[in-house]
Formats: sequence, C-alpha cells, structure tokens
Amino acid sequence: MMIHDITVLAGKYKARKRVGRGEGSGHGKQSGRGQKGASSRSGYAGKRSFEGGQMPYFRRMAKFGFTNAPFRTQFWIVNLSDIVAHPSFAKGGAVNAESMVKAGLIRDDSRDLKILGDIGEEGLKVKLDVSAARVSGKARKLIEGAGGKVNETGTRRDFVRGVDRNSEDKTPKNLDKKLRRGGKKPKAAADAGSGGEEEAPKKSGKGKA
Repeated sequence: MMIHDITVLAGKYKARKRVGRGEGSGHGKQSGRGQKGASSRSGYAGKRSFEGGQMPYFRRMAKFGFTNAPFRTQFWIVNLSDIVAHPSFAKGGAVNAESMVKAGLIRDDSRDLKILGDIGEEGLKVKLDVSAARVSGKARKLIEGAGGKVNETGTRRDFVRGVDRNSEDKTPKNLDKKLRRGGKKPKAAADAGSGGEEEAPKKSGKGKA
C-alpha cells in the first residue's frame, strides 16, 4: 500500500464529536464551548451582523437617500440696531446687500439678506430705504413709521411659489398639482363638476335592522 492510497481515504469517515462524555473523551469539561458567556449556554443563537458590541459595519456606512436639508434657504441676518449703529447708516440711506457688504455687516452676497427689528427702546429715528429678501413684520413697521421704504425681493422659493412679499396676501399663486394634493377643490371646479344638479341625499351608514 502506498501513501497516496491512504491519503485518498483520510477524512472520509470522520467520527461524530460526542461531547459531555467525560474527561477521557477528549471533549470533556467545557465540551468545546469555552469558558462562560452567552455562547457557552444552551439556546444561544448569534446574529451574523453582531460584531462583539462595537458599532456594526452596516451602521458605520454612509447613509444615502433624499432630504430637503441641501435646499434650505440660508440668510445673512442683521438687526436694525446694528445697521443704525454703523457710521454708514447713522443718518439713513439705502440698505441692501451691496451696501451691507461694503459696510462689513455681512460677508458677501452668497446668501439672501434678512432684516430683523431688534433695536431697543429708543426706536428708529432715521429714514432707511431697505431692499432685502426678508424683512420681519416688526422691522417693516419701524422702518415705515420712521418715513422709510421697504422692498422685500423674496427668495428663490418665493419666486417659484409665486409669493409677493410686498402685498398683504402672501399666499402662493403658483401651486402645482403636488402642493394642492389633499386640499379642497376650488369652488368653481366643484360647481362645474356637479353640473348644476342637486346632490342626492347621502345614504345612512347604518345597516338594515
């Protein structure tokens, strides 16, 4: 018999491991389960994704999906108190993104300008011609009360939705089908759909006795 004849048959008939049959069996004491812990107890079934308690790989991976966060509108926010305190506007003047950048009150024109009405108890005593994407209600009242003018140019979102920031009615005029979904039908469309006929009385939801 040659060695290659033995190695062909080696491992073909492997005996089953019989645990818990004493020290002399070769699988005594812990019976191949190691010392203590969950895996040494009966009924243990570990998850394939379990990594010993550290953060699993699939939770460490970058998340992908849609979010509105990149589309949010960011503003340069300036209070009236900061504008009036600056020498460029101490006697009034035009307040817009260009003049604010020149005065150093905002960094650049990469964001829309928003004016807030925080000015303290002294109030506004100079005339300002304000042109900004957003002007708070309090700021508008103070500016116009001092004889100034306010022109809210609006943001890109306002332009798309058809919102006029200078009018009293600031409801969107360019609502598409998606934005109208789930809302009430326009009255004219509802009347046209009915054809001028009276609606039949609704049937009671109760079943017959």
